[in-house]
Parts: sequence; C-alpha cells; structure tokens
Amino acid sequence: MRELREKTAVVTGAASGIGRALADAFASEGARVVMADVERGALDTAAAALRGRGAALLAVPTDVSKAEQVQALADRAVAEFGRVDVVCNNAGVALSGPAWEHTLADWEWLLGVNLWGVVHGVRTFVPLMLKQGGEGHIVNTGSVSGLTSAPFMSVYNVSKHAVVTLSETLHKELETMGAQVKVSVLCPGFVDTRILESDRNRPAGLQNPTSRTHDPTLQEMARAALAIGMPPARVAAEVVDAIKHERFYVLTHPEFAPRVRERMENILEGRNPAAAMSLP
Repeated sequence: MRELREKTAVVTGAASGIGRALADAFASEGARVVMADVERGALDTAAAALRGRGAALLAVPTDVSKAEQVQALADRAVAEFGRVDVVCNNAGVALSGPAWEHTLADWEWLLGVNLWGVVHGVRTFVPLMLKQGGEGHIVNTGSVSGLTSAPFMSVYNVSKHAVVTLSETLHKELETMGAQVKVSVLCPGFVDTRILESDRNRPAGLQNPTSRTHDPTLQEMARAALAIGMPPARVAAEVVDAIKHERFYVLTHPEFAPRVRERMENILEGRNPAAAMSLP
C-alpha cells in the first residue's frame, strides 16, 4: 500500500503512546483516522488535537477486550468513511511479578486487552477487508517480549508471544490465498509511553482485592528504561514504512537482536535458557 492518502486507518489504544503517534502519522499521510481507546477523556483530547490540524477523524470509545465493542468500532468506521484500509490492533497494558503470584484477575485483564483485543480485531476486520476488496493492511502490536522471555513478565510475555504467532499465521494464510490484505507485527523494545501506568484503565470488576508489592528494583529499572526509550513518533514512522513496503516484522530496537538470537539458538541446541536480568 504505497499511498495512504484518502485511506481509512483504524487505531486502537489511540489516546496515548504508540497509538497516538500512529494516529498522528496516518493523519500526516492524508489518511482518514478512526481513533479507539477505553480512556475517554484522553481520547477526546487526542482527537481534538488532530481535528485542529484538519484531519478527517472519528473517535470511538472502545474496550477491545469486548468483541461487541470492536464490531461496533468497525460498523462506525464503515458508516463514517465507507471502508477500512488499515487496522492497527495496538491497545496494550502491562503487569510484572512472579508468575505464580498473578491472580486470575491479572490474567483475565491483561490477556483480555493484549491478546483478545488482537483476536477481536482480526476476526472483525479481516473478513471486512476481504469482502470490500482492494488493498488492506493489519498491524498487530507485539513486543520484543513476544520474541524473548524476560523473567517477572510472564503474563505480558504470554500475551505478546501469542500476538506474534497469530500474526505470523495470519500472514501465511493470506499469502496462501493470494489476498491483497497484508500483515505486519510490531515488536518494539523500550518506548517512552505510560504503559507502566496501565492500572489507570483497569476495570473495577478485574481489580485485585488487595494491592501487591512489586520488586522496587525491577520497577525502577523499567521506568528508567522507558523514560529514555524511543519516542513513539519514531515507532509510528517505522510502521508507516512497513505498510508501504509490505514488511512483516517491524523490529524497532536492533539492540535486542542478540537476545532473540540467543533464544533461538538455545532452542535449536537444546540449552536451558539463561536468567538474564540486565537491559540491552
């Protein structure tokens, strides 16, 4: 899809972070943008800023963990702009801690957003794109955590590994069909976002009954890494380039490549994984 002007791009998690940057990037390309997010106040603010730049825009409050809300998002997009050409299944949240300490509510909340949000996006938008005909592109936001397995990130790692393999499988299936709908999986490292503040959007029904104390050293390492992380705008630029050049893997942080290589070699050589804690 070399030209994004007059195309319709749907972005989930669009009120902040990478999602906000993606919406900005698509608007700059002349695309019509459908912004979706569960955080209504932030969504309204972000949408107002883009409208102020003259963008053709629709903002739809959406909880991507709910299939019916993702379907409603698609229906609104088609009703407003006639078709959908690009979908970024980007909404995401994060948790850390030992695997055995996570509650069922932790698993249900994080997988509901990070994995089921992508599943609902694929099930809803891919049939729509195939039926409407012409070019289309699905971008699923994974992570380097979907290519490695850092300790104390079990729930997040599980969700992102699932997104990567879902994306790879979807890519192969569409290629086998000769479809004009293409797929990319975005696997960034540390990006300057508010993902460590994900609890601000955690549903009341999936709150833990008591607060849990996380390792402060691990938390500080993560916060420091995010604070100096890649600007979201640079990640968005990589995504736009991947769409235009039909590039599947969008790996924004080459410094993580040795970790990915080490994991693959451990598997092939039958070696036990090392408990690496240092940042790249």
